[in-house]
Amino acid sequence: MEQSGTKKSFGEWIKSRKGQQMLIILAFTIIPLILLLVFTYLPFAEMVKFSFYKMKYVGARKFVGLDNYRAIFKRDDIIGALKLCLYYMAGALIQLAIALYLATILSMKVKCSNLFKGFMFFPYLINGIAIGFIFKFFYTRGFVFDTVLQWCGFQLDNLPYWLKDQSVNNWSLVGSSVWRYFGQNMVLFVGAIMSVDDSLYEAADLDGASYFTIYSKILLPLLKPAIVTSIILKGANTYNEYYCAQLYLQDKTRLCTVATSLYTFTGPLGSQYNLICAGVIISLLPALIVFIIFQNQIYSGVAAGAVKG
Repeated sequence: MEQSGTKKSFGEWIKSRKGQQMLIILAFTIIPLILLLVFTYLPFAEMVKFSFYKMKYVGARKFVGLDNYRAIFKRDDIIGALKLCLYYMAGALIQLAIALYLATILSMKVKCSNLFKGFMFFPYLINGIAIGFIFKFFYTRGFVFDTVLQWCGFQLDNLPYWLKDQSVNNWSLVGSSVWRYFGQNMVLFVGAIMSVDDSLYEAADLDGASYFTIYSKILLPLLKPAIVTSIILKGANTYNEYYCAQLYLQDKTRLCTVATSLYTFTGPLGSQYNLICAGVIISLLPALIVFIIFQNQIYSGVAAGAVKG
């Protein structure tokens, strides 16, 4: 009689049920890690290295230390693009207020609420290039927006060039971004509101709390992670905006976003890859710092978007 504790060879073990399970676990763990390392971390490490060199696409490289970063900070368009993110953060607050208001209404028993949610979420599904062309014609002189304003009593000669005038073209970008992304945030808020336990509302109602008290003392504190997540996602979307700014801003002497400002380092005679790498790293730092500080709120906000069963 064979002893049940006989040690199996590696070949026999790998063919066993336990060995197959371990093999599958390792495959699903190691393969994604290898792909992440090869296509994310290694290229990022190379980009960091290139930011300290003076280089072209071909030819020898020369180590220059922090000279590339100094050159970036001496450019007015790059610093101006970072400052102009304040426009988009103001737009994020406007979008937040609209999304939260609509989410609160649509979370109640409203007729055709799912239809309204679909209409409001639809702009988020549209391709960015298509949105660029839509708003290019929307803001063009004498077209849709100007026509609507003329119906309201404004004179065409007194209206600015929405895509050319540098005093308003950034607000035009903000308006298109709010229209595109507020539906995404509204859906996030709807999921967070619906995940709140009904017993909290019932207890507050029994204590005689008003609707404003319930909203401000119960709902808003519970929605804090979702609100923080919404602001960060909105800031990231506008911070990385490229298509709309490149497609329909007519004045290219002052490119408005970080992405389009970095594009100025490319040209028909070659690209300044060392400055591009340095500019990308500088532009990543604010987003990285914000993520490190608010990562717990981001995870909680995404989880709060799950509708309870």
